[in-house]
Amino acid sequence: MPAALRSNYDLIIVGGGVAGCVLASAAQQLPGLSVLLVEAGTDYGPDRQRWPAGILDARQLPRDDLWNPDAAPHAWRGKVLGGSSSVNGCWHTWGSDADYDEWAEAAGPAGAAFTAAALEPHRAAAVQRLRVRPVTAAETSLWSSASVAGAQRLGYPFVEDLAGRTAGAGVGLPPINAVGDLRWNAAFGYLDDCRANPALDILAGASVQRLRFTGDTVTEVLVREGDRLRRFSAATVVLTAGAFGSPAVLMRSGIGHPRRLAEDGVAPLRELPGVGANLSDHPGVTLRLAASGELRDALAEIERRGKLYASQVAVKAASSVCPTDSGAGQWDLHLLPIAGAPLFGTPVPGEYEVAITAFLMKPRSRGTVRLDHGAAVPDQNYLSDPDGRDVQALADGLALARELAATAELAGLASVTAVPDLADRGRAGLDRLRASLGTYWHPVGSCALGTDPDAGAVVDGRGRVHGFDNLYVLDAAILPTTPRANTQLSVLAVASMLAGQLVAGLR
Repeated sequence: MPAALRSNYDLIIVGGGVAGCVLASAAQQLPGLSVLLVEAGTDYGPDRQRWPAGILDARQLPRDDLWNPDAAPHAWRGKVLGGSSSVNGCWHTWGSDADYDEWAEAAGPAGAAFTAAALEPHRAAAVQRLRVRPVTAAETSLWSSASVAGAQRLGYPFVEDLAGRTAGAGVGLPPINAVGDLRWNAAFGYLDDCRANPALDILAGASVQRLRFTGDTVTEVLVREGDRLRRFSAATVVLTAGAFGSPAVLMRSGIGHPRRLAEDGVAPLRELPGVGANLSDHPGVTLRLAASGELRDALAEIERRGKLYASQVAVKAASSVCPTDSGAGQWDLHLLPIAGAPLFGTPVPGEYEVAITAFLMKPRSRGTVRLDHGAAVPDQNYLSDPDGRDVQALADGLALARELAATAELAGLASVTAVPDLADRGRAGLDRLRASLGTYWHPVGSCALGTDPDAGAVVDGRGRVHGFDNLYVLDAAILPTTPRANTQLSVLAVASMLAGQLVAGLR
């Protein structure tokens, strides 16, 4: 923590996750611009030796630095400087051009900046900043190489770089943000070069309780640090607390749907019905498998060498209801063949979790973020689309997973032990299915960008909150639809583009 903090800043950034780190770095373009970055979790500092081993190990999914670690997995997110980039699976994939066209259309006059072509330099820069690299042959397990071969047998072409612009179905090994086995998170990639700047203060272990306003202007940011309530002011305030945290700050400040605010015990200040609405995520259904002795031995050997990554392969596939209105060559599923230590429960030496999970990448269902005693509570509301297309897409994904498991390359390595029941589409069957779904941990949309606040838009095409002159949201919450990809790279690119625009406007 800095020795002394100012009471007034040029820029306050609320949330030290991926987007917050990007914005703090971009702010260095203006020498002398005073910046306060507020992070609810821990800042382990510039010395990487002080960071926990789990966060540093790109092969693990750390559990210690999380919001709500005892809650359902879909509510997990990183509570540490670097945000979820410090605790996630390090994968980088990029969506279809059509995904970014959706955002461009929603952004209206500012939309040209959201196209895949316009975002390309920001995507490429993020790949460099996070040290994104290919998975090497020495790191590739028998299960992963067999999965690639099995997918190719089924007609999926090999994709060299899933973090680049690609079209259509395919299979590949998503590159990872790692230096060797060291997870290179956003705090390393974007803050290492600017921590020494005296104009940047990082206040960790502190959470923003609410914002106060005079008319359309944020005049005060109230921050809880332990038992102490601190007050700061800034010319510009930017929320980068993620798809759960950013709408929660707005709602605690009285901004949102008046009825829902009242139900959550908050006095409404400004009507903006889209706050906390339109939440979207990638749900998944899992085909469980049992490893053969050959596979267990092979996994044990690569684990002994310290190179066992449970998930290494992604298959891009199309369901029977895959959107085609934006042109041919689309996909709406990721198939993930997994073999490694169990994601949940206690690992047993010599025993491995083997499965193929099908994730729905273009869900139509939408959920909400609400408040419970001031804390963000997400409800993804999976499989709620009235026409049942999300269920059908997952059923198709499960069928494709079974085809992959039955290929000659995989059938001798693992056998199917449990197949989810997607046949019962009545209320009881859907409830059971929802309870069994996995998550890809890619929530977006709860402060969606758009031109019409009455239709649910929360921010405009520059990230400015409708109705306010110095309040912005620049994170995954503003993405109105999910990309057909792991979201980290897209969030990095969009945050970089919007941060550049914002900083340029502060000159």
